[in-house]
Amino acid sequence: MSDFILNQAIPEKAVLVGVITQYQSEEQAREYLDELAFLAETAGAETCGRFLQKIEVPNPKTFVGTGKIDEIKTFITEREIELVIFDDELSPSQLRNIERILECKILDRSNLILDIFAKRARTSHAKTQVELAQYQYLLPRLTRMWTHLERQKGGIGMRGPGETQIETDRRIIKQKIALLKEKLKDIDKQMSIQRGNRGQLVRVALVGYTNVGKSTLMNLLSKSEVFAENKLFATLDTTVRKVVVDNLPFLLSDTVGFIRKLPTMLIESFKSTLDEVREADLLLHILDISHPNFEEHYHVVNETLAEIDGTDKPTIVVFNKIDALRFLSIEDVDLDDQANHVYSLDELKKMWMSRIEDKCVFISAEKKENIEELKSIVYEEVKRIFQERYPYNNFLY
Repeated sequence: MSDFILNQAIPEKAVLVGVITQYQSEEQAREYLDELAFLAETAGAETCGRFLQKIEVPNPKTFVGTGKIDEIKTFITEREIELVIFDDELSPSQLRNIERILECKILDRSNLILDIFAKRARTSHAKTQVELAQYQYLLPRLTRMWTHLERQKGGIGMRGPGETQIETDRRIIKQKIALLKEKLKDIDKQMSIQRGNRGQLVRVALVGYTNVGKSTLMNLLSKSEVFAENKLFATLDTTVRKVVVDNLPFLLSDTVGFIRKLPTMLIESFKSTLDEVREADLLLHILDISHPNFEEHYHVVNETLAEIDGTDKPTIVVFNKIDALRFLSIEDVDLDDQANHVYSLDELKKMWMSRIEDKCVFISAEKKENIEELKSIVYEEVKRIFQERYPYNNFLY
């Protein structure tokens, strides 16, 4: 795979498109477009416009109605915009139809996420996983790879196989997918052996929605330097560190962040990375409590964990970024003052969030607030797991 223009000096101008349906309210649709804008920014695009349409079900031919498509066409033509991003996965026929009408580059949410993964991949393992997912996405879409954009010099959605596979036939793509799967099988075996060689230590995995502060917390607990950035999917490769709390050692792993509508081909290709979650003894589910939709993020992560058989594990919910929390409904606080109210730990523990799981804790990883309580809870849970597993081995406690 080529690393085609990973950093562009001038951001591509993009327009975002979403729908309001019977299954998705206007409030949700607008929040999802906010997230799509963050994804676009992470990929290197500048959002210049947003379009929402209320429609019972997406149009099977053009996703949105003909009137809305014409409105988008006028907007992008007047402003010379050559990238339109849709908030849902488009079928191959929808992509063909929309490209023919708009005469510009069209991406859907899945392709945008794949592009970000291609940009973020650093190691050979991550690059192989992303490449497999890209080819699996590309295979049913070989008949329409932006043939009218031959003048384009790469850009968002053109990283990886996209820019070179316009005329490649399906047989070659299928052979490539088969080779990548075999390569990942070998990597899976190697990683499985590595996990098996870690001895008796209890394994703890950080999980959560993307950009909730997992890597920052990893750095804090392990005193290491894992890459952390305020952008989506800063971490693709699993990082494992040995952590000691008091006299008790355990292994802590940081994993790729989840997101709404994470492409299924990414979940499959990142199987070996997600094995760290599947084989963990304890999960720390990190939530950004300052995000207005953290409840939905909680459910999205749990749904993804269910897909990889990772839900039946002891879990500690860690509400992060309490320093950024400024508005929640709470008794004894005047409504006019809530927007500026700084919540105490006692107030937070009285709220409904404290009952979301049997064990939870409120922290700020960036400000290092209440980290000792987190360590204490993790210590007790790791000790309990170790005692159950090795009842006659008490040298650690």
